Amino acid sequence: MTAAAPGPAAAAPAAPDRLDVWRRFVEAHAVVVGALEATLVDGRALPLAWYDALVALDAAPGRRLRMQDLADRVWFTRSGLTRLVDRMADAGLVTRERCTDDRRGTWAVLTPAGRTRLVDAHGLYRSGVREHFARHLDDADAAALDRILGVIASGTVAGFAGPAPGPGVRP
Repeated sequence: MTAAAPGPAAAAPAAPDRLDVWRRFVEAHAVVVGALEATLVDGRALPLAWYDALVALDAAPGRRLRMQDLADRVWFTRSGLTRLVDRMADAGLVTRERCTDDRRGTWAVLTPAGRTRLVDAHGLYRSGVREHFARHLDDADAAALDRILGVIASGTVAGFAGPAPGPGVRP
């Protein structure tokens, strides 16, 4: 008895175009960031940019950063950060202090009210991250995405090191 000839092999699915993957990444980022923004604003009247700045300050020694260092950590321009800190200072969440060793420099300093506001919003932020991002990943997906994003963030862009890492209040 002769064995039947195997049928045509199933073609492997074509790999997605890298530009399409990039666009999907940017779209997913915008969706998640928008959802987190809405979650924090609706639940705690705290814009996501404020939350990010509070996290960066909370993680810093003495809960203070020079304005340029804070701008680097929250991905803002100097002028954009100045406006952000102005609004946060008006709300009593941060203060500004002159640098004693550099008259041109200014520190952004987390206030006790800012720390309280951060702690109050942290649980809502974590649940928002779970709802809008983490629940879509199984353990293997999370490990793969962590590895891939780590490779990308490790300095593949020439001349750009990215923000300084900090422990802060983490998701």
